[in-house]
Amino acid sequence: MNKLGYLLLIAIHQRQDIIIKAYLTYHKKETLKTLDNYIDKKTLNKKDMEYISQFIDDPSLLYKMAFSLQKRLSKEKENIIMENSEMAYYYAGYIIKGRWPEGEPTIMKETEWAYCYAKYVIQGQWLEGEQAIMQNPFYAYEYARDVIKGRWPEAELIIMQNSYYAHAYARDVIKGRWTEAEPIIMQDPEQAYKYAKDIIKGRWPEAEPIIMQYPEYAYKYAEGIIKGRWPEAESIIMQNSEYAYRYAKEIIQCRWPEAEPVIMKDTE
Repeated sequence: MNKLGYLLLIAIHQRQDIIIKAYLTYHKKETLKTLDNYIDKKTLNKKDMEYISQFIDDPSLLYKMAFSLQKRLSKEKENIIMENSEMAYYYAGYIIKGRWPEGEPTIMKETEWAYCYAKYVIQGQWLEGEQAIMQNPFYAYEYARDVIKGRWPEAELIIMQNSYYAHAYARDVIKGRWTEAEPIIMQDPEQAYKYAKDIIKGRWPEAEPIIMQYPEYAYKYAEGIIKGRWPEAESIIMQNSEYAYRYAKEIIQCRWPEAEPVIMKDTE
């Protein structure tokens, strides 16, 4: 424990308001860090925390104090906590253990915490927070899958902007082809291959010109979808020694003379 920490602890135990205020005025960053460490190490008892909380205006530290005390703080301190979306969400979930109407306008300002609040606190749709949630393809997909448990038409234009989550939405929510998103999905060779494998469950001719440009996914497409040679893609596959070797071994199942100059360069 450094000198500041030692003197701060004495000031707390002796309830020296003036000294504590001085530390928070002239050494605020270090003082807050020290108090945070005290909470983590359980250096302060409940009475000490209740006492010191009156001087604190940091949302994160106030939430940690409330969590350690397992009780709600004063209205004044709750107003400070609700200035931070993340801390407001945690306060609702772990201290109030339910909805916190006063904190909701702040929580819904950030996509991640709006989604978490709906899923873990409300445990259902949160109409007021949906505008924030739908701004991010990941959280929009997760909200549709885990909260709505079905399609979310209002968010689909956002979800389809990301090929990974467009594929996931088709697989986990629509549970079938999502034709509106296919032009986006097919631009990503990995997701195009997976979409063909998981959703179409067969060849996807429209996406093949993209897939065949990448040796790894051209090989996987031939092996997992076509289940045989893919002549149109062989000139690309043979550019990569690993996938050229695997293509010869798993698909051609014999020597592949055209690719051997590339394969023999890989000494590993």
